[in-house]
Parts: sequence; C-alpha cells; structure tokens
Amino acid sequence: MDLILLTVGPPLLILLYIIKSDRFTEPASAVIKIFFLGLILTIPAGYLNGRFVTLETAYLAGITEESLKYLAFIFFVTKLHEFDERMDAIVYGTLISLGFATLENYEYVYLMFPEVDSYYIAILRAYSAIPLHAMCGVIMGYHLGLYYFNEESKSNHLFLALLIPMLVHGTYNYLEQPLNLLFLIGVFIYARKLHREFVMYQKKSVI
Repeated sequence: MDLILLTVGPPLLILLYIIKSDRFTEPASAVIKIFFLGLILTIPAGYLNGRFVTLETAYLAGITEESLKYLAFIFFVTKLHEFDERMDAIVYGTLISLGFATLENYEYVYLMFPEVDSYYIAILRAYSAIPLHAMCGVIMGYHLGLYYFNEESKSNHLFLALLIPMLVHGTYNYLEQPLNLLFLIGVFIYARKLHREFVMYQKKSVI
C-alpha cells in the first residue's frame, strides 16, 4: 500500500495543486478525460522510445514524449467546450503530462527494474521525473494559452509550446545526477513564474 501511494501520490498531488490554483475550476468530466488521454499516450511513447531511444540517447525521449503530449493537446484539448481561457491551457497541459507520468511511473516502479529496490525508484522519481513532466506541462500550457487567448501577441507561442518542453525534457535526460536535479530547480523557478503570471491574470480579470 505504501509503495502504490509513493508511485501515484506525487503526480496526483501536483495535479491537485494545479487544478485548485485555477479560479474557474474545470468540470470533473473534462479533467478525467484528459488525464486518461495522458495515460494512453504511454502506449505510442513506449513504441517510439523502443525503436529510437537507447540508454545512450535517452535525451531523444524529450522529442517523442513531448511531441505526443503536444499533439494530444492540439487535437483533443482545443476541441473541448471547457477550454475557454488562458489558465485552462496550463491545467489541461499538466493533466496530459501527469496522466502520462502516472502510468510511466507505475511501469518504472513495478515492471522495468525488478533488480532495483522499488521504494528507491519511487522516491527518486517523486522529486525528479514526476516534477519534470509537470513543469513541461505548465510550460507547454503557458505558451498555448497565450497562442489561443492573446490576440495581441500570438508570435511564436505555438512553436515555443513544443520546443521548450522538448529542450527541457531532453536536457534533463542528458544530464547526470546531481546536475539534472540542479537543472530541475532552475526549470521549477521558471515554470512557477509562468504559472504565477496566469494566476495573477485571472485575479485581475475578475476585479
């Protein structure tokens, strides 16, 4: 029981925080639907990573996984009636990312490394890979939110929504400990700033 909580608890807690930070909470039906969409993405990601990614080229997973999340957002989230303001992009972007991370985490903890202590893997990923996926979702959502809901400045946001998460994810996979964890701290500061910007925008828009 403790192991399953360590496995699925961290992504769900981060997700709960992001959902609650939205002043106009998204309906449960949409939240569940997009979270499970993220879960399903692990199937094509597993296939692509199996064909193109090795231990020596782990950074390429940043391309395959973030591209799938991006396409899922474009083809599914943007069609939702509930997708109607900037913060929604961060909420749904994080839902996709953490849906993906939840099932991926289960596979890492329970299936992929039977020779390694499962508790060690779960704890390690709770402060590394899980936050990484969440922050990529925030960054992607931020730029897509500006692209879809800021008529004054669309500029390159559609492109940056894919490029930056790919670079962040790929760089994290390329670096070894403890450099990748130090890198994550910088990404956290950046993602928190972007999230805070949309939180403040919501507050101003209803004053």
